[in-house]
Formats: sequence, C-alpha cells, structure tokens
Amino acid sequence: MTPFSDRLACQIRQKRTPVLVGLDPRWAQIPEILKQNKTETNPQDVAEVFENFCKKIIDVTSPLVPAVKPQAAFFEQYGPLGMQCLANVIRYASSKELLVILDGKRNDIGSTATAYANGLIGPGGSSPWGADALTVSPYLGDDSLTPFVDVANERGGGLFILVKTSNKGGAQFQDLIFEGKPLYRRVGEFVEQLAEESVAKTKIECGYGNVGGVVGATWPEQLTELRAALPHVWFLVPGYGSQGGGAKDVAGAFDENGLGAIINNSRNIIFAYRSEAYKEKYGEARWEEAVEASTRDMIQALAAETTVGRL
Repeated sequence: MTPFSDRLACQIRQKRTPVLVGLDPRWAQIPEILKQNKTETNPQDVAEVFENFCKKIIDVTSPLVPAVKPQAAFFEQYGPLGMQCLANVIRYASSKELLVILDGKRNDIGSTATAYANGLIGPGGSSPWGADALTVSPYLGDDSLTPFVDVANERGGGLFILVKTSNKGGAQFQDLIFEGKPLYRRVGEFVEQLAEESVAKTKIECGYGNVGGVVGATWPEQLTELRAALPHVWFLVPGYGSQGGGAKDVAGAFDENGLGAIINNSRNIIFAYRSEAYKEKYGEARWEEAVEASTRDMIQALAAETTVGRL
C-alpha cells in the first residue's frame, strides 16, 4: 500500500486544492426536503437521512476535493444505527476515491490504544472501519501514540495529532510555558519526530510523514511558526469558515509549493444553502448546488491568497 502521505499529496495535486470537506450532519440544519415523513426521535429515520445527506455531499464534492472528514460524534450520538450509517458513509466516500479522515480524537494506553488503531485505521479491507487516517489526542504520552503510529505505517494509513486546536479554550493548557516553550510547541516537536521517522520507515516520496498535526485556522501566527518548526508534518487545519478563519489566515500552513496542509470546512459547505452568501440564489430546493458553489469559492480563495495557487 502506498503510504498515506504520498496518497494525500497525489490527491491534492490532482485536484489542485487542499480543501477538506467536513461531514458533520446535524438534524436541524439538513434540508427539510430530505426529512419528509422522518423524525429525529426515530434512530432509523436519522440514520437514513444522514446517510442520504452525506452521500449527496460526497457526490457533489468528490470531483473537486481530495478528502472528506466525517465527525464520528454526530453519528455515534444515535447509537448502533448511527454507527452503521458512519460505516456506510466511509465506504461510499472511499468508493468515490476520496481519502477519509475519521475525526474521532481517540486515545488510550497500551492494548486499548492498539485496539482503537486496529479497528479504525487502514484503507480498504485492512481495518473494519476503513478510514485512511484518524485524529488522535496526545496527552497520554508517547506510549499511547506508538500503537497508532505503528498501525498507520503498516497499513498505509495516517494520523493527525492535536497540536494547537482551533477553539479558544485550547489555550488554557496548550499555551502553558514548559521549559521556555509553550506546550503546543513541545507536542509539535514530538509530532515532527514521529513524522520524520515515518518518512524513512515507509519510504515516503513527498517529504511529509504519515503523522500530521491538527493546527487551527484561528491561530494564524502559530500556524506560520509551526510550519517553519515542523517541516515533515502535514497540518489538518480546522476553523475555516464558521469559526472565523479565512484564506489569508491559513496561508502560513503551506510550503512554497502549496503542499503541507489540508483545510477543513464543514458547516459553511454542507449547509451552504442556509448562509447569506447562497440562500437567496439557491435556497433549500437547490441545496446541492449551494454545496458545490461554496466548495468552488473556497478552492478559488485558497488559490488566490496562498501558495496553493502553485499546485
């Protein structure tokens, strides 16, 4: 299996964009035309609506973007039927040749971490869930990350470890100074070590490792700082759109060739028909066209304001 990092670089170059579409289905915001005769109190109804909604988004965006990011929590809250829906969505996205980054923010120690990794990471038939990559929390230490790294490297999968998250509250711990540096820098440096090791171990050609970091668009100065400090680390950048981040804010995440980061946008794409920019032109009846328009607008903005235009 080709390493995750090289597959990601290839997809970004082919699509000429690093846009990552977040699949965060929320019952109240899904178009009413998809919910006819369905109720949120019936998990079977919710699962059917969520799956239909996500598959339609995948159909619209798969020709345009390299990857999607299902947020596990939105599916898990509806129990087993929600989980089956998530599995179906992952498989469908993979069938459309999209990379799937499962946003689960998992972690534990020892055999439990290994169980998470074995279940969740690995494209195709190499894992039960079939995700290409997984988001992971680092705060249980190095021995909690090793099982994820090993499984990812073995199966052609990837990881994105939380480094500097997009929420304001993240600074409460992530910005604490430890031996002269904020904690997020210490975490980032360890992620860089793991990424660099994976480049050599799995013979990656693009220069970035299978181990990436999550760094929010809401911290543009730190994005630039971390890009310089972590040359082998892919950044998964949340916070674009609904959290206030824009194309100029994420410019520092990329290298001179337009690689090095994928920029997530969830609500502003999947529920674009509800936003001021698109609702008058498209409305609910043409919600899929609003999804496409929002995606294309983001692609153009990144190309105009960052080195992504060099792809």
